[in-house]
Amino acid sequence: MPTPAPLNDIVAMPAHALSEAIRTRRVSCREVMQAYLAHIDQVNPKLNAIVARRDSDELLREAGERDAQLAAGQWLGWLHGIPQAPKDLTAVRGMVTSMGSPVYKDVVTQHDSIMVERMRASGAIFIGRTNVPEFGLGSHTYNEVYGATGNPYDSSKTAGGSSGGAAAALAARMLPVADGSDFGGSLRNPAAFCNVYGLRPSAGRVPSGPGPEVFLKQLSYEGPMGRTPRDVALMLSVMAGHDKRAPLSLTDDPAQYAQPLDADLSGKRIGWLGDWDGYLPMEAGVLDLCVQALNDLKTAGCRVDDYQVPFAGDRLWRIWLTHRHLMVGGQLEALVQNPETRKLLKPAVIWEVEGLEGVTGRQVYQASEERSAWYQTVLRMFEDVDYLAVPSAQVFPFDVNLDWPKEIAGRPMDTYHRWMETVTPWTLAGCPVISVPVGFNAAGLPMGVQLIGPPRGDLAVLQLAHAYEKARDWVQDAPPAALWSKPA
Repeated sequence: MPTPAPLNDIVAMPAHALSEAIRTRRVSCREVMQAYLAHIDQVNPKLNAIVARRDSDELLREAGERDAQLAAGQWLGWLHGIPQAPKDLTAVRGMVTSMGSPVYKDVVTQHDSIMVERMRASGAIFIGRTNVPEFGLGSHTYNEVYGATGNPYDSSKTAGGSSGGAAAALAARMLPVADGSDFGGSLRNPAAFCNVYGLRPSAGRVPSGPGPEVFLKQLSYEGPMGRTPRDVALMLSVMAGHDKRAPLSLTDDPAQYAQPLDADLSGKRIGWLGDWDGYLPMEAGVLDLCVQALNDLKTAGCRVDDYQVPFAGDRLWRIWLTHRHLMVGGQLEALVQNPETRKLLKPAVIWEVEGLEGVTGRQVYQASEERSAWYQTVLRMFEDVDYLAVPSAQVFPFDVNLDWPKEIAGRPMDTYHRWMETVTPWTLAGCPVISVPVGFNAAGLPMGVQLIGPPRGDLAVLQLAHAYEKARDWVQDAPPAALWSKPA
């Protein structure tokens, strides 16, 4: 049997420990960069998680500058000297933001996104980008610019998406912490598929932009990913906070996420939604792993009960389709209408744009009313329970060469994202949701469960995830095959 190869001590550290070691100058930023670049050289060719790598000499020079700042008593923040590879959907000044599309494969961005501005101000060093599906569409990371990203537990399987590169890089210890984004599960699905944590924050928690539209685009949000809930929370403390360029962003103090996550959860009630009373098809084994994981939370004093959602699943799906077509179709319509760029696009892009054709303003308003009815329902659900739980995905990681699963448990999937229907209600509700690892099936493939809090209850969700990690630490207990040495 292969055994885990010994990791460099720096690479093995959780991000919060690495940050403290840098701040106290127990390790230098240059040593950190050298360790990570060497590890990436060894592991990334197996997975293709980090793309658009920058020159190593330039990165070591920047690391030396961070060391000089520390020597002068200047510590920029929690990410000081920490290697980062922003997701290839978010703008990074001076780097290509391809969005996984041949249309933009050579376009160098001239500005930072708000999130990247904050990461840069906190001292991060950007070493490259993490891979994505084209325009982030679909929970499977592959594109014609950089190719597909393999799963760290089995490189013949998908890492999920659209933050698949970020999740795979985290699991394979090529990044200490990562950023992602989530519309239809793009943080939650890859976290589940790669045995890490991924938080979709509350609506407005992490400001999006700057961009040409700042009022309607309230379904896709950036958020943190990590190997521990503590790392996720600290990354959120960097990302979160109001920005005047994002008028609907929340004004709460992000420093709250830098505090310890220990909390008394005795008596907290968790409503287990399962497969929505049979509405959601599930691959065999998914529900069993999630139920076992929720039992671990009972050790923290939580009570877990079955809960039936008082809202029809097919009604939610119709709401989702209208909002998805509106947001994606509106953003990408010009590329589809242009014959030169249309021929470069994958079918999902064209399908979303064509789905917007013929939709009236009245229909959009009705969909918003329906979404509002769902939100009111969710508020009533949180009068019964403190948290909700539902699987992060309906299938285990599938063949990396497959575009998307066409059926689950014998039931056909009619769209490229229908197989991820389990995540869409919480996108529509604007709730904070974290995917936590729940273990592996007989083939050794990971799964996760979504822990959902009431709107703006991000801290409570992180505290629950922290309690869960103390009960069962799958990340530490089950390193991925990508780290294994070859059999002797």
